Amino acid sequence: MKKNHQQCLGLVLKGTLIAAMSGSVLAADTVVGQKNKEFTVRHLKVKVGDTVSFRNDDPFFHNVFSLSDAATFDLGSYPQGQSKSVTFKKPGKAEIECSIHPNMKMVVEVEQ
Repeated sequence: MKKNHQQCLGLVLKGTLIAAMSGSVLAADTVVGQKNKEFTVRHLKVKVGDTVSFRNDDPFFHNVFSLSDAATFDLGSYPQGQSKSVTFKKPGKAEIECSIHPNMKMVVEVEQ
């Protein structure tokens, strides 16, 4: 019985590793900084299920939001050193802005 259990566990781990290597199990996490009243990335491509964290590296507050069909969210205001995240759940183009600094803009393209 113990040998069968070990064989099953080995197959499960092997299958998980193969799936992870093919990108079908694990979603990606990306960090986008906010520095000098700009996003550190202006255009980003992600896949459905990926998460993007918006890290505030400025000594003042930012408020990241999107009103796009692909992703509608408002992360609220947060200070330097904090991050807030969004998981993109459907394909499309999300235009990201900061409500405090209207010149801060970026695009996240979400693909299947």
